[in-house]
Order: sequence, then structure tokens, then C-alpha cells
Amino acid sequence: MAQALSPEEVLELNSQWLYWARPDQQLPPEGRDYRNWLVMGGRGAGKTRTGAEWVKILALGSLDPVIRRCSRIAIVAPTFAEARLVMIEGESGLLAVHNDRDRPTYEPSKRTLTWPNGSVAQVFSADEPDGLRGPQFDAAWCDELAKWRRGSEAWMNLQMALRLGECPQAVITTTPRPTRLIRELMNDAATVVTRSRTLDNRGNLAPQFLAEVLAKYGGTNLGRQELDGELIADDPDALWTRDLIERARVRTLPALTRIVVAVDPPATAGSKANACGIVCAGLGEDGRAYVLDDASCKRLRPLQWAARVAALAKQRGADRVVAEVNQGGDMVRTVLAEAEPTLPVRAVHASRGKKARAEPVAALYEQGRVSHVGVFPELEDEMCSVIGDGESPDRLDALVWALTDLVLNQRMRPRVRAL
Repeated sequence: MAQALSPEEVLELNSQWLYWARPDQQLPPEGRDYRNWLVMGGRGAGKTRTGAEWVKILALGSLDPVIRRCSRIAIVAPTFAEARLVMIEGESGLLAVHNDRDRPTYEPSKRTLTWPNGSVAQVFSADEPDGLRGPQFDAAWCDELAKWRRGSEAWMNLQMALRLGECPQAVITTTPRPTRLIRELMNDAATVVTRSRTLDNRGNLAPQFLAEVLAKYGGTNLGRQELDGELIADDPDALWTRDLIERARVRTLPALTRIVVAVDPPATAGSKANACGIVCAGLGEDGRAYVLDDASCKRLRPLQWAARVAALAKQRGADRVVAEVNQGGDMVRTVLAEAEPTLPVRAVHASRGKKARAEPVAALYEQGRVSHVGVFPELEDEMCSVIGDGESPDRLDALVWALTDLVLNQRMRPRVRAL
């Protein structure tokens, strides 16, 4: 008869990471020469656990001599706060993956972790790349490399510090973004790349979280990047890059001096109609523009999308609605007036092509004068796509009208004809 495991045996079995790890979380094959192990995955895919377990194996020397023990390890995060909250004290961080006997001692004031066997990990912020000058290591764990603000400089200093042992190595756990550093790593013959999806770790994630993110981002390029762990390359002919948009993203905003809702109505109604672009943006006291909402919709009748515009304008306390009237001018005015008779509407007519109108707005992003308050996956997908003849990026059109009214028309003669 099979015998039940003792509590001690259960704990020991649970600690055997290589027994439980998914194939994408397993260490690169024995004998595979590599300097970097690039672990790219979606949000919640188990990247942190993979990195922490890799460091644990190296620090304890539990697979020595197959995988040598490392006594000097660098822990590098975008910031010191993220290193502590995610890599060290997080639910899948270094302190959590060890049992009581082997757990390292964490000294926040010294920014070090010390194992009972003498192995030491030193914590660094990629925002302070000069901190990596001087120390030397035989291994490193780098988290969220794609969002390091001083990535190239920090990575170069780390490479200079990885000089102990026969073959110093680094594991990089990150959600992919098409930065130059990530692309260089992927093209390096000394890099092993593994990928994982958010859904691969569904057993450890809240069902409500999965349902919400899949409903919001599933099928979009942002979802492919943030959930499926794909590297979505920027199109060189597009006016925006994802890195440019990401750098412009904020969580809070200052007091706003003006707010507008812009609408780019569809030319026709019904199931084959284009989307109705509806974007709300505000001008801050700091002189920057803030994108607040993408309320764009599909397959709504004119009175329905007009009601949506009016509701958003009321909710945000908008000063005006900017409506493109190239298609169905009188109809646009009429349905907006029926939705809300007191709605202040400025009708505009596009006299130039979409790309020509979008270029000055793209320049505002490059100048650091626009921020996104939150994430707008479908809008951002349109922004990072090439604008060609015959295409109708409706969300982008609405964004362009909103920022033109808020910023460009305040500093130059309007290039639109008010009706």
C-alpha cells in the first residue's frame, strides 16, 4: 500500500522547483552554452518565480557540479522599490521561494541578501547605473529590462561586472517591448530565449483578473505583448512607437484648465460601418495634454453614439465637443443636439489627409507634451500602425482632433475650417 507523505516530505516536495516548473520555466538544457537567459512572458505568467528559483539554485549550489554554485550575484530592477517589492519580498520573490533553513537574510539598509552558506546577492537600481561600477559578480538576475529608463548604460556596466567564474551568466525576466536592448539580446547567439503566456499560469491567477484582461486586451497588439509575451515590432513607417507611448503614460494628472471630447463619426450605419471614434483629452495647468478616455464604439446608430458623446462630455465636464463633419455634416449636428441640446459643439472639416493632420500631433508626443492617463489598447494599436490611403483609423482621428483643439490651435492659426 502507498504510504502518505509526512509533513516534512510534503514541504520538501513542494520545494523541488524543477519538478513543478512548466517547460518554459525549466533551466536551459545541460551543456547549452549561454551567457543570457531571456525569459519573456505576459503579465502574471510566472517570470518572477522563474528568476527567483534560478537565483536560489545558483546561490545554494543545489545542482552543483552540473550547475556551479555562484557566491556573488547581482539583483537589478528598474528601481530599488521594485527590487524589494517584487524580486525580494514579493509573493514569488526570493524570500518566498526558500524554506526556513535556506532562506537568505535580507538587509534593506545594505541592499544585500546573505545565504547561510555565504553566498551574497547585492541589489541595484537600473536608474543608477554607476552603482554597478566596481562590484564583480558571477551571476545576475535582471527584472523588467524592457522598462529600464537608462537601460543601455546599466546593461553595459553590468556586463563589465559579470567577470567572476568560468562562465558568468544572467537571467532576464521581462514583459517584452521592442526596445533596442531587447532586440540586441534576442539576436545575440549567446542568448537563450523562452516565452510564456499569462494563460499558461492560469492556475495561480484570479479568474476575475483573467476574464477582465482577456475581455479588454484580447485580440489587440497590446494584448499580444502584455498577455502573450510576444515582441511586437514597431513599424518604421508609423508615426508613433510603443516605447514613445509608454514613456508618456502616467497614473495621475494635475488640475485641468480645459477638457474636450472629439468625435469622428462613421460615414454609414449598420454592421459594416467603421467605428465611431470618441476620445476625451484635457489640458493641464502644467501646459501638457492628457488623454483621458477612449470611448469609441462600433455598430451604434447615430443617436446612440451621440448619446455616448454627450454622456462622456457631461461626466468629464467638457468645455466643448469637437466633431468632424466631412461625412454627414448636418446629421452630425442634429444628432448631437438631440442627445443634449445645450452641448457646445465645434464642427470641423478635414481639408488635409489623415497622415498630414496626425504628424503635428505625433510631434507633440516626441516633445514630451502629451501623456496617456491609463492604457488604451485599441487606440494605441491604431497609433502604431501605418496610416495609408483608404484606411480609417477612427480612434486616432478623434485623438488628433482633440489634441489639435487643445494644443495646436492655441499656438498657431487653425488649419481646420470651423463651420
